Amino acid sequence: MTTDAPLMLFNSLSRTTERFAPIDPRMVRVYSCGPTVYNYAHLGNLRAYVFTDTLRRVLNWKGWPVNHVINITDVGHLTSDADEGEDKMELAASRAGGTIWQIAAHYTAAFKSDLAALNVRPPTLWSTATDHIQDMIAFARAVEAAGAAYELESGLYFDVSKVPDYGRLAGARGDETVGRIAEVEGKRNPADFAIWRRSPPGAERQMEWLSPWGPGAPGWHLECSVMSMKYLGEQFDIHTGGIDHREIHHCNEIAQNQAFTGSAQTGANLWMHNNFLVDRGGKMSKSKGGFATLASLVDRGFHPLAYRLLCLSAHYRSELEFSPETLAAALTRLRRLVIAIAALKADVGAADWLRAAAEAGDSRGAALDYQRASIEQGLSAGARERIARFDAAISDDLMIPQALPILEAAAADKKLPAEERLKLVATMDLALGLDLLSLGRADLRVRPADATIAEAEVEALIAERKAARAAKDYAAGDAIRDRLALAGVEIMDGDPLGWDWRAQAG
Repeated sequence: MTTDAPLMLFNSLSRTTERFAPIDPRMVRVYSCGPTVYNYAHLGNLRAYVFTDTLRRVLNWKGWPVNHVINITDVGHLTSDADEGEDKMELAASRAGGTIWQIAAHYTAAFKSDLAALNVRPPTLWSTATDHIQDMIAFARAVEAAGAAYELESGLYFDVSKVPDYGRLAGARGDETVGRIAEVEGKRNPADFAIWRRSPPGAERQMEWLSPWGPGAPGWHLECSVMSMKYLGEQFDIHTGGIDHREIHHCNEIAQNQAFTGSAQTGANLWMHNNFLVDRGGKMSKSKGGFATLASLVDRGFHPLAYRLLCLSAHYRSELEFSPETLAAALTRLRRLVIAIAALKADVGAADWLRAAAEAGDSRGAALDYQRASIEQGLSAGARERIARFDAAISDDLMIPQALPILEAAAADKKLPAEERLKLVATMDLALGLDLLSLGRADLRVRPADATIAEAEVEALIAERKAARAAKDYAAGDAIRDRLALAGVEIMDGDPLGWDWRAQAG
């Protein structure tokens, strides 16, 4: 199913917004940089996957199937973008007293669990670095044979002077950016980077492989070039990642791609980057410790989809400020939507299309364009006008902050029949991924880890308070409210569907 609005996407390579047209109209090919699985993903990491999932949903919503690959980096790379420091995976294994393989398996499972909690649909393919070491060695040999790499005592290095316009993706690369790349004796150019790292003499590494350049491990940048080309072709549609990848990692990917293919092809037609999640202390970093995880939010009583909604409330290319206050505001916004939708569902009752749409809303749904056509069948001109405005917003470089109010207004528009309003929510949420048809008020009552009162006791006290207020015994009602407040339970008397509540973290 297609719409009238062309999809416009910002290309970091050209620094312009371009009309998107897939190389093959039958399948859009997307590659996303995945995590290095040495620790739990922090919230800044996860913003990147909410962005990529939204992009994929919008592509599906507009009628394009998507072949989506995300890599899992279970080969250690170094603790900084400077191409220096300790190996992240080796360091994590040493601290935990386990093997790298155990560390990688544990944090890979945790990462996938986080994505599922955020209703991020799994990719077509998870591509794991350690499964592709021989592919990486073959790729590096081809780059060396093309004259774009040279060997030093510490390994094989890429010569950035051998490719045209190196660093164009980063824009004006000043001394500060180049200074983030390690100085290694013998390098021909300051920006040259390691393709293969030879293990130091006498070093005991858990992960190393034999290669033409000695035992060692691939450089970080190599794996994405190898796996994206293997599964999506030498030139595919879209490559995504965080904005921190734009300055070095993706520039190096492009250079490797050009040397390997012997052309000016960059590997992807569009390079798309989401901006940072920031707190009052600055950019979050899991290498430095003290980061916030999705589990930490749940422990404080916040539903994971409140964080997804927070991410959607800012444009992906803008910085997003994170604080308990902004997250609480997102949870309140989500709760209001869920309450309004519950009223619509009560009016509409059981309907075949509603059950089918709810099932399609979860992360396993595939043919979103088919579901959309089914949901939108028979809608009035007024309802279709709202869909057109929603489509125009999401087609404008994923302008989700403008699309969200259109959904909220559609749910509240009493000029439209309840069933049409619910269908509007259903079709729009296919692109947003908030699971609005399945989410209930009780789901949003996430019990904080340090909660001091049981849910059954809360419900009994609320029922007692309702009876007291119905009998005009306001003093007794206030006393119960105060008792609940001391236990960290907030009562929302303004809930039009009956009083709601949530437990606050202590």
